[in-house]
Amino acid sequence: MSTPYPFTAIVGQDDLRLGLLLNAVSPAVGGVLVRGEKGTAKSTAVRALAALMPEVAVVAGCRFSCDPGAPDPACPDGPHEAGAGVSRPARTVELPVGASEDRLVGALDIERALSEGVKAFEPGLLADAHRGILYVDEVNLLHDHLVDLLLDAAAMGASYVEREGVSVRHAARFLLVGTMNPEEGELRPQLLDRFGLTVEVAASRETDLRVEVVRRRLAYDDDPAGFAARWADEEAALRERIVAARALLPRVVLGDGVLRQIAATCAAFEVDGMRADIVMARTATALAAWAGRDEVVADDVRQAALLALPHRRRRNPFDAPGLDEDKLDEALQDAADGDGGDDDPDPDGPGGGVPPQGGGPDDGGTDTGGPDDGGTDAPGPEQNGSGDAPAPGGGAGEQQPVRAGEPFRTKMLSVPGLGEGAAGRRSRARTEHGRTTGSRRPEGALTKLHLAATVQAAAPHQRARGRTGRGLVVRRDDLRQATREGREGNLVLFLVDASGSMAARQRMSAVKGAVMSLLLDAYQRRDKVGLVTFRGKDAEVVLPPTSSVDAAAARLETLPTGGRTPLAAGLLKAHDVLRVERLRDPSRRALLVVVTDGRATGGVDPVALAARAGRLHASEGTASVVVDCESGIVRLGLAAQLARDLGGSAVTLDELRADSIAGLVKDITAAGRAA
Repeated sequence: MSTPYPFTAIVGQDDLRLGLLLNAVSPAVGGVLVRGEKGTAKSTAVRALAALMPEVAVVAGCRFSCDPGAPDPACPDGPHEAGAGVSRPARTVELPVGASEDRLVGALDIERALSEGVKAFEPGLLADAHRGILYVDEVNLLHDHLVDLLLDAAAMGASYVEREGVSVRHAARFLLVGTMNPEEGELRPQLLDRFGLTVEVAASRETDLRVEVVRRRLAYDDDPAGFAARWADEEAALRERIVAARALLPRVVLGDGVLRQIAATCAAFEVDGMRADIVMARTATALAAWAGRDEVVADDVRQAALLALPHRRRRNPFDAPGLDEDKLDEALQDAADGDGGDDDPDPDGPGGGVPPQGGGPDDGGTDTGGPDDGGTDAPGPEQNGSGDAPAPGGGAGEQQPVRAGEPFRTKMLSVPGLGEGAAGRRSRARTEHGRTTGSRRPEGALTKLHLAATVQAAAPHQRARGRTGRGLVVRRDDLRQATREGREGNLVLFLVDASGSMAARQRMSAVKGAVMSLLLDAYQRRDKVGLVTFRGKDAEVVLPPTSSVDAAAARLETLPTGGRTPLAAGLLKAHDVLRVERLRDPSRRALLVVVTDGRATGGVDPVALAARAGRLHASEGTASVVVDCESGIVRLGLAAQLARDLGGSAVTLDELRADSIAGLVKDITAAGRAA
């Protein structure tokens, strides 16, 4: 077994180390989520913590690590008699991102259950992690149903396996640690809330600290055992401090004044539900025990808030996590003074209204040239609604970026047909979870038994197999796998027109608001997203396909506009992106969302070129929808024609809203079938 990097040798990362140590003192805190860029010692710190955990006493031979002093009466390996057990180190169990449900919660031997009527249960990782650490690297990439199972077990302290009338329950209490890189996608707010604490980690920008990190890492790589030996005294001292804090924890007093501070702080930051209050109370108690005190003080509450509240304040994936420390201090002081901190929120603060940036209603611009006029589409001051000059150094016709309009709820856009992509919430697909639609012979290990089909396959052979009693004689080749239909996540590729014809301020603000709304929908449906824009002479991949929806939102906010409308170049660039993604992830189907007024300028016969590029997408069966951004009294209907070339459908910005788009999904599906 390799020698782990010593916990006490980690340089910096104070919040990370404190969050892990508090959970080691009090697992009831609820685990810790570590967010940060790659290469910031997230995994190293978690694995190093295992060496500090006190040994645990277990019942000899029990696969579920029962405590010999108080064995679980429902243990599948029980019942156990209370008495002396054996000691072993606390385990650190890692849950791989690609693990199956059976690997996580355990599996039943279906063949023995049917033929012998016995509960032959093979424990999973939750049983292995009982009374230890369960570590999930890249938890944001874990399938949602596995995260739900994991967090349910962590909250209840037990794992339940229910399958085909056979039920098994066992204890599952562990220190849950998840790490993630936000660039690869966020966790849903509901799942974020289930982690007790969260810490943000980043590499230090101080030269001396970075030098020390490299020096220690090189020394460890050269001689792991020797390096660990040099830190053995510090490790032993920290281990003893954890044991002492655990012993002190039950005697720590949480006074009414401190509870009022906790409640006032949670109310001031408008966190949902009561979990934050409970987590803060447990964290503050653990902080007092860690400091060797038997009473919680205001500083404990403040530190607990910094660890327990930032991830609970996010209302959507575009909100940056964090806590206003001045507001925190004010809430704590108000509670200490008996005020309760119920001041009205600042109407001009985050989330407050933003005045319109334009000087008047969008009249659709003054570009009256036809689609093949070869003009520049560069609007003058009267077109952008405010008289702003082009951004310095921005190039001819370029306008300063405008803010996105208010997001709204959209109806679901889906890809027609039945896919087999990654689990998600958008399009129909064959999945491991969902409603049962049929059965088939298993390919590899059986995961979901179709009981009726299995019995039907075994029934004709009972006499030949010498059946004499009431039990059904089942062979391996009788087993049938249930086929199920659920939902998959897709690749939603946004192709956004950023040319001069779109540059009127209020129009572009509305366009960005619509794309932001679709991005929020993609986040909720667990899609990958990509962003391609076209303006001037060419198209650009602003964001390659990624699971980080907030990265797409950030790119969109700073998107400049102006210049000609190379629509064909944009469609061809989108085609290249989709072609590469089909090679990388052939099972993930794509939905192309083109946001444009349909105009095409520049070059020879730009409209015909755009039509040919659109038909190229249609010939490959790419599902698409065109969001028609044309406005004003005179409309050319070019976006609708583009949608026909793409084999998709067109929808206006107004129709994109959830209450106005009832027939859109049917239109997309019908267009896909016709293609």
